[in-house]
Amino acid sequence: QVQFVESGGELVQPGGSLRLACDAPTIMFKTREMVWYRQAPQQQREWVALITNNGRTDYSDSVKGRFTISRDGAKNTVYLQMNGLKPEDTAIYFCNVWGATRNWGQGTQVTVSS
Repeated sequence: QVQFVESGGELVQPGGSLRLACDAPTIMFKTREMVWYRQAPQQQREWVALITNNGRTDYSDSVKGRFTISRDGAKNTVYLQMNGLKPEDTAIYFCNVWGATRNWGQGTQVTVSS
């Protein structure tokens, strides 16, 4: 069974930092672009950051310059370093492949609030 396991989310104050981690299935990690998504309450899921097998990265405009995606090939793990967090970053964060329509994990809750 394909399963992504996200962790690292918590309550943080505006301006703070968090590092999320995603344990990805081996076959997915080694063959597909890995993406962090997020879903805020009553909003659609949106992509946040992408990393390819050769390390090319891309970010949505809303997080560019604040978030950094990376991957560890030895651990099949994808990370999301989030700096300068804002209340509008509050959401459940998920990882998956680009264009995913299934195999969603439970995600990890990030709450930015004072």
